[in-house]
Amino acid sequence: MRILIGISGASGSTVGAAFVRRCPGDKYLVVSPWGWKNLEIEAGLGRADLEPHVKRIFEDDDLAAPPSSGSNAFDATVIVPTSLSTLAKIAAGLADTLITRMAQVALKERRKLVLCLRETPLSSIALENALKLSRDGVMIMPVCPPFYRNPESVDEMVNGYVDKVLMAIGAGATPGWRSELLD
Repeated sequence: MRILIGISGASGSTVGAAFVRRCPGDKYLVVSPWGWKNLEIEAGLGRADLEPHVKRIFEDDDLAAPPSSGSNAFDATVIVPTSLSTLAKIAAGLADTLITRMAQVALKERRKLVLCLRETPLSSIALENALKLSRDGVMIMPVCPPFYRNPESVDEMVNGYVDKVLMAIGAGATPGWRSELLD
């Protein structure tokens, strides 16, 4: 699989870093300036920590980068976390950064696009933006970790959520709630 990953400036960058580490296949990463700042503040992570896990990191202001074109094939775009500002730009059709341009390419090419909203509470405007994009086939996945596996640490909660995103893009299967009933 070829996956485009964006990390916006919303809190929850640790979830984005976990996704980068665990997602299989060829990964291409774009982190907004505030995304880098939050990675540093929330997790003590920088570029050198994520670089070994991806084929390439592109700058968010590089609108000439390969992920900005639909002629470059990819299987999915995941923006984790997605800020409400990024959600609004995507819903309005704005492509002023590489992250928002990747999302516009996914929409126009009808490819998988997953937006992992991190902010809360959600205003009516944010809910309308999410609904608009959902109607266009975007998967809206608020960062809500599953608790049915009784997580005992923050890492287990983060990884439980990452498991759900990996399943959403077809990159993994994890034990679900009461999965023993399916065996």
